[in-house]
Amino acid sequence: MTRIDARFEKLRAEGKKAFVAYVMAGDPDFDSALEVVKGLPGAGVDIIELGLPFTDPMADGPTIQLAGQRALAGGMTLEKTLETVRRFREGDQETPIVLMGYYNPIYSRGVDRFLADAQEAGVDGLIVVDLPPEEDDELCIPAQKAGLNFIRLATPTTDDKRLPKVLENTSGFVYYVSITGITGAAAAQSGEVGPEVARIKAQTDLPVIVGFGIRTPETAEEIASVADGCVVGSAIVGEIADGRSVEEILGFVKGLAEGAHRA
Repeated sequence: MTRIDARFEKLRAEGKKAFVAYVMAGDPDFDSALEVVKGLPGAGVDIIELGLPFTDPMADGPTIQLAGQRALAGGMTLEKTLETVRRFREGDQETPIVLMGYYNPIYSRGVDRFLADAQEAGVDGLIVVDLPPEEDDELCIPAQKAGLNFIRLATPTTDDKRLPKVLENTSGFVYYVSITGITGAAAAQSGEVGPEVARIKAQTDLPVIVGFGIRTPETAEEIASVADGCVVGSAIVGEIADGRSVEEILGFVKGLAEGAHRA
């Protein structure tokens, strides 16, 4: 059982939905980003998604693109992202961390080396948005063998013919993208999301977590009520971009987490 599996088991026992928070590693700099990451569990975050900075993040909107650019300009690397995880693990051995990003930095490092380093650092799962199921032998299968969950995205355009292929080697949870398009682009609607979550859950026992388009505690509650939890990324990254203090950022996250946990 991975930390992700254990966390969902705990949440089920407590009758709670999951709140997942995304932040970009190294944004705006290594030290302040690390401070935010370390503070997320205390703000009510159940699972941390840590963005892996990359020069061409095609699934992301301007907010997260700019976060990646700030991180890269500040000298952030894959190695420093793993160091962020190591430093976090010095004080927290329970909160799951999922690295979210693109395949190029992993490929450049070498899959075997990356997986060994990620496991050693304390990474629990991967979301690699530009590797389709047809490429599972490339990273997904080796990751599972190394003890890491490989989390796949389903979208409004993932039809019933495609869905079984998407779910085939997925583990940890399914990330349902609530809107068609890039991150931070529109608001999620529970009336549209609910039937899609039900459709996915009819084909898998995995938890289904909904992301994209969630910016307020009210929307977090609304979306979490029709799923197993929700993810907020762009809204949190936007607070960082606006130069908020660590305390202000974590206060904002706390409100979102409380919304999701009310569901």
